[in-house]
Amino acid sequence: MKKTIYFSLLALMAVFLSSCATVTHKPALKPSLASESFPIEKIPLEIARNNAIHTVAPGETLLRVSKMYDVPAEDIARKNNLGSSSQLKEGQRLVIPNAAPIKPIISLYTSRKWKYIIIHHSATDDGDSLDFNKLHKRKGWKGVGYDFVIDNGTRGKQDGQIETSPRWIKQQDGAHCNASGMNFKGIGICLVGNFSKEKVSEKQMESLVYLVNILRKHYKISEDYIMGHGQVRGAKTECPGKYFPWDEFRKKLKNDDRGL
Repeated sequence: MKKTIYFSLLALMAVFLSSCATVTHKPALKPSLASESFPIEKIPLEIARNNAIHTVAPGETLLRVSKMYDVPAEDIARKNNLGSSSQLKEGQRLVIPNAAPIKPIISLYTSRKWKYIIIHHSATDDGDSLDFNKLHKRKGWKGVGYDFVIDNGTRGKQDGQIETSPRWIKQQDGAHCNASGMNFKGIGICLVGNFSKEKVSEKQMESLVYLVNILRKHYKISEDYIMGHGQVRGAKTECPGKYFPWDEFRKKLKNDDRGL
């Protein structure tokens, strides 16, 4: 009886060990470059919708544009005869059917790289991400140097419209503030306008506060590390302009809770 039990146990152990030997463990997945989220408000059902004309900015995809206007990507592709590839070109004009009012798409990434937020002005009366992309390429840079551009209502953009650049989408180093190495650790936000001779528009300020609060919360950036280009050690510029309303900005930053 004991021998029978003994040999039975040996047989069971053999089966168990052989089954363990055949188990293969999948290698751990590498962490993805980015985990995107889109912190935009839900579009109310009763909101007025109309056809809109959209000029494709650097880095924009059909999916991103569809989210900006709350319109299915396939509807935009069909309306514009985009075909199966649905590839968009910079400067391409799209008809957006039954579009909701445009909303910003702010992608957030898993990264410990970003420690500062640097605010700029374009020092121009008009412009947008597409303009700056062309200008910066002529300087030998790899496209628009900022991570975000906040428009002032020129070039067909809305006042306060937030544009996300390819640098941010690809999480590349900036080309907006070489002083103190900020291109490698500072998020660059450019407001279109010249604030050495004019004021920031109300809608631009509202968008700036909203964007900065979202970014500083996600990347745990201290308010002391939110500064203008000219406030960076080693920078020799008055950017974002001598009339930039710092007191108003910091007050609104504390009182605004949409991004927090």
